[in-house]
This record gives sequence, C-alpha cells and structure tokens, in this order.
Amino acid sequence: MDHFTVVSNRLEETREFYAAFGFAAGPRPAFRAPGLWLYLGDRPVLHIIGLDRPPPGRGVLDHMAFAVEGLAEVAAYLDARKVAYRLVRSPGADRRWQMFFSDPNGAEVEFDFASDEQPP
Repeated sequence: MDHFTVVSNRLEETREFYAAFGFAAGPRPAFRAPGLWLYLGDRPVLHIIGLDRPPPGRGVLDHMAFAVEGLAEVAAYLDARKVAYRLVRSPGADRRWQMFFSDPNGAEVEFDFASDEQPP
C-alpha cells in the first residue's frame, strides 16, 4: 500500500496521536485543503486532510493496518490515555495478535503483532 488518507477536523490532535507510534509530520504539496502528511521513515504513509466532514459519498476510512512490535508497551500506552482497544488472535496458522482501536477521528486502526508476543 502506498498511503492511507483520513479526513479530520482535528489536525493537531491527530498528528499527536500518531506521533506516539513513530509517525512524523513531513513535507506535503501545497494542496488547497489544509492537512498533514505523516511519515514512517522516508515514506508519507498517512495523509490527513483538514475538512469539517468527509465529502459526500465518502467516510473517514474503514481501517488501516500496520505491522507493529511491542504489544505490552502499546497496550500500556493506550490504557494510560484511556483509548479503548480490542485484542484478538487472527484465525489461521500464524495466530498473530490483532489490536483494534479508533483514532481521534473515528478511523479504525489495526496493529498486527507476532504470535509470540506476550499479551497484557
């Protein structure tokens, strides 16, 4: 996947939320609408568009998934900020841990962890 785009009327809160997971704001073309590009390394993988609400026929986003390490640490971070999450085992042979929670805009985020990580 190249990138995901989220519509938000809370740009700074959204930037801070994702910064805790290693995303950093970086260069963005001069589009008409305000917004941010959030990078992982040298790739702008999460685009945030500053609008009061999604355009007609579109939603904020269904979900975005990332491969992540540090299940217990991420759970502790979310608990400390009172972000509710759901932790499940994926079906199939690999039995990866899947953590689901919502960002400040209501977009669902999925973090996938290796099956041998220790749950909280």
